[in-house]
Amino acid sequence: MAKESGLGWTTCSVDNSAGTAKAIKNDVTSLQFATPRGVQDVTGIDKSAYERILLLADFSITLNCVFNDATDQMFDVFKTVPSTSVPRTTTLTVSGQTLANEVLYTDFPVNRADGGELTAAIPGVLADGVVPTWS
Repeated sequence: MAKESGLGWTTCSVDNSAGTAKAIKNDVTSLQFATPRGVQDVTGIDKSAYERILLLADFSITLNCVFNDATDQMFDVFKTVPSTSVPRTTTLTVSGQTLANEVLYTDFPVNRADGGELTAAIPGVLADGVVPTWS
């Protein structure tokens, strides 16, 4: 695999509260996601350096979006975050590599900046205990 830019994402979709995937990549201006693992220190007193083991896997994401309230766009997908408690399949595909997870979105914070921009930075976390795996 060659080095690549982050341009030209194939897929950025999130289920609405009814479980229907909606392509929102046109409204997402940037995103951050992480797939961290917990770590336990198991260093014995006989060691001079740390000894650790890996624990649970996790996933978190923040989607930075331009406000768009057209049908099947970002507002339509996330407007039910405050009133529903459903996991949403979130699928990211770039360069033929796909990462799909069940995500609980925990907030729908909309920001109107002093310059007039209307944006949202929507945080989500892993919902179902399935290890995040690229395919």
